[in-house]
Amino acid sequence: MAWLGMSPPRSSSAEIVLLGMRCAHGIGCAAVSRNENGVAESMDVVRVLFLCTGNACRSQMAEGWTRALHPRQIEAQSAGIKPSTINPRAVAVMDEVNIDITRQGSKSVADLGSAAFDYVITVCDNAREQCPVLPGNTQHIHVPFDDPPQLAAEARSEDEALVHYRRVRDEIRELVEGLPERLGR
Repeated sequence: MAWLGMSPPRSSSAEIVLLGMRCAHGIGCAAVSRNENGVAESMDVVRVLFLCTGNACRSQMAEGWTRALHPRQIEAQSAGIKPSTINPRAVAVMDEVNIDITRQGSKSVADLGSAAFDYVITVCDNAREQCPVLPGNTQHIHVPFDDPPQLAAEARSEDEALVHYRRVRDEIRELVEGLPERLGR
């Protein structure tokens, strides 16, 4: 299945589905960049919300990757339907790639108030099913990733548990690396 004119990631767990619904939005943001001649140019900044159930792991990783890889092109936030706390193993595997997600904080989608987004990307089926209507003209994209805590629940060691977190971390990176082009930016 195509997603905004692309193939899904090569991952076994990430099937990408563009939902035909719009949650709601329309406000554009802008940033200034410099071209090769040093001349300031205005560019649109895409506002993306990564949404999952607990805002503890997958959505936190997606926000961290996006902030690290596309700080001038995408303004990323994450939230949860029922937020908990950031998963320490998610923090550890992101730290392995020099991305600190400890300052992001787990938050509820309700905490965002009337914040407007161009896209909401749900990273688990529960968030997709419970995605709230957001202000404006937000496009809803569903990209389900395996749940590392669930996969690691039967691990016999910390190293075995972290294998699941690393795999999902890397799958999320693959998605995030191509977001600007895939979102038409």
